[in-house]
Amino acid sequence: MSIAYAANGVQGAGGGFTALIPLLIMFVIFYFLLIRPQQKKVKEHREMVENLKKGDKIVTSGGIHGRITSLDDTTLTIEIADKVRVKLNRGNIATIIPATGAQVSSEKEKDKAEQPEKNEQK
Repeated sequence: MSIAYAANGVQGAGGGFTALIPLLIMFVIFYFLLIRPQQKKVKEHREMVENLKKGDKIVTSGGIHGRITSLDDTTLTIEIADKVRVKLNRGNIATIIPATGAQVSSEKEKDKAEQPEKNEQK
């Protein structure tokens, strides 16, 4: 009986450490697949909210589109229609609407105009 007890005791000490290895591997996987991307997303949102300025076109988390008319430390006022203004917390801003399509298309036209010149030089 003493030999069986000694063999079981040796196995039990090593078994405790080996049982932790899968848990550690799972934690590492969860960190890289869930925790880290979420932290990055929160950081980007915080930076976006800090960089808001008067005149920016935005979309709220509720889906309301508007233009910022005034800013405060914790709140901002957006104009959603003529003479219709709404006051919001800064954290409720989902995205900033990029510049108008006219500016984007003019940049594409400039690139197209430069391409034939580059081909002629070759």
